Amino acid sequence: MVVGKTGSANLRAGIEEYTRRTNRYIPFDILELPDVKTSRKLTEEKQKEAEGEMMLSRIQPGDTVVLLDERGREMTSREFSSYVEKKTLTVPRQLWFVVGGPYGFSPAVYSRANEKLSLSKMTFPHEMVRLFFTEQIYRAMTILRNEPYHHD
Repeated sequence: MVVGKTGSANLRAGIEEYTRRTNRYIPFDILELPDVKTSRKLTEEKQKEAEGEMMLSRIQPGDTVVLLDERGREMTSREFSSYVEKKTLTVPRQLWFVVGGPYGFSPAVYSRANEKLSLSKMTFPHEMVRLFFTEQIYRAMTILRNEPYHHD
């Protein structure tokens, strides 16, 4: 789940390519929630709250929510592939990986989250995180099947 559309055609093309590839292995889709229109009257906190309400309206009881957050747990690609495999076997309902908007997540979304993952200690634009994460999901699938895409 992500907030807003990916503006860059190049990033969109990459996300679509890795989504298509991943769907050869597992059902994988990206839910794009509409942007919250910013204005001078809308503070960062109010924007996060509005985005959070949209996110939480899609999440059902029993779903597992993993936030992509700079303060989350870091993993290697191999560790992440094992993590994904375990989640696909143990999550009773839907597994949501959530990329926040430009200001991050509201306190309500943090409260609902089951876990937080970080792609890096570095900060990336939230649109690029979509591409990086989609590629990592695909990479995880190829690692689990011992395919030659990943090189250690």
